[in-house]
Amino acid sequence: MHTENDAETVAAVDLGSNSFHMIVARRQDGEVLKVDRIKETVRLASGLDPDGQLDPEVGQRALACLDRFGQRLRQLPRGCVRVVGTNTLRQMDDSRAFLRAAEEALGHPVEIIAGREEARLIYLGVAHALADDSGRRLVMDIGGGSTEFIIGERFEPVLAESLEMGCVTFTQRFFADGKLTRKAFAAAQLQAQRELQPIASAYRAAGWEQALGASGTILALDRMVHEGELDEAPGVSRENLERLRDALIEQGAIKRLKWPGLAEDRAPVIAGGLAVLLGAFEALGIERLHPSDGALREGVIHDLLGRFRHEDVRGSTIHHLRRRFAVDASQAERVQATVARLVTAVRAAWELGEDDAERLDWAAELHEIGLALAHSKYHKHGEYILTWADLPGFSQPEQAELAWLVRLHRGGLKPKLLSGVREDRARPLLFMAALLRLAVLLHRSRAPDPVPLERIEATHEGLTLTFAPDWLDTHPLTRADLDAEREDWARHKLELEFE
Repeated sequence: MHTENDAETVAAVDLGSNSFHMIVARRQDGEVLKVDRIKETVRLASGLDPDGQLDPEVGQRALACLDRFGQRLRQLPRGCVRVVGTNTLRQMDDSRAFLRAAEEALGHPVEIIAGREEARLIYLGVAHALADDSGRRLVMDIGGGSTEFIIGERFEPVLAESLEMGCVTFTQRFFADGKLTRKAFAAAQLQAQRELQPIASAYRAAGWEQALGASGTILALDRMVHEGELDEAPGVSRENLERLRDALIEQGAIKRLKWPGLAEDRAPVIAGGLAVLLGAFEALGIERLHPSDGALREGVIHDLLGRFRHEDVRGSTIHHLRRRFAVDASQAERVQATVARLVTAVRAAWELGEDDAERLDWAAELHEIGLALAHSKYHKHGEYILTWADLPGFSQPEQAELAWLVRLHRGGLKPKLLSGVREDRARPLLFMAALLRLAVLLHRSRAPDPVPLERIEATHEGLTLTFAPDWLDTHPLTRADLDAEREDWARHKLELEFE
């Protein structure tokens, strides 16, 4: 992780289901200034078939866009650029080949984020674009493949959900023949209401003083309402959205759409977006929605800058989980301290980065989280919790790696447990798991006394531990555990020696 002084310029890339966005921003005198931005309509969602396979032509269009982004971003240091993929990448059956090509084009890693994490980042982007008041807000963002709904106060979400309905997918589903009919709009609006039914009561009960809309679809609809002279008041209401719908129905077909404020690249998917918005107005009882300049990419920028300022929400998430599941804090701290010492010793030889060390520290803090369910196979329970819990701040790969580390901290270090890991992450994860296992093993007695580990020597092939004279002789259980661990390491061509 770069320090604040190293991170004056940062960038965010949003790989949305309809459009790809890039923002480069600079922090100056306490303000975040946008210095460059690019948006390209890619319609990634339109290239995904029902089996989750991406059409090669759409994939090439997406990668060509990322090549152009990459020319601007390759000069920025790793860690100063955050690239996030949303609904379509979440739905892709096997995204590994596309992600490798995308990372090569951009020169930076790509994260696939979960729906609620997307919602959190959207809210953060909108909140930073508004006055810092204490009013409760509803924020809505209609993307190409999903729509996010968030209620929050200031910079903190209270409720956050991501529903699988978007302008691209609804247009494909309800307007596939290109005709704009009252029947098609009615079916699409009803489906949007059905999608919202599980959350509508909770959102209505929570309430809000102001409703805000983010991103392209809502901004486009706002322009169409006002440039089409359907309403003079700020924002959009249900009444003027219905008037807009009726006007589009009169035009009869998507290919004939012409309307003030409607951009050519937005016309093919605006019907689906309008239907989603009308369904949300009905289901949630929204009276008027105001557009916001903030969105997911701005939220990513502010979240990234927060990490440089030691305001990383991921650390808060880990601490919250530790308290929620009553993890033994003293034992966690002992294991964390030993893990930190081991990482320092092996880092150069094993080529572990700052992000690896941070992730390993979090795994050490939560390695006993599964005990909240049962002692038997608690490492598997821990993996389950961390796989399926909502972890604010974490991308899906980060969350998966955290769950794997907790799973691997005890039991057999079986090769098949790493079979689902990306090829380039398999060896680092093995090294990280090996260090966590050692730290847990050395603190098995849960004694407060430090382990007298006098020297740690690492080579690329393995590790040698030197303990205080006679200490292993007086701790036969530790010696037996180390003997067993040495055999586990050997299966992965990793050496463990101790004396």
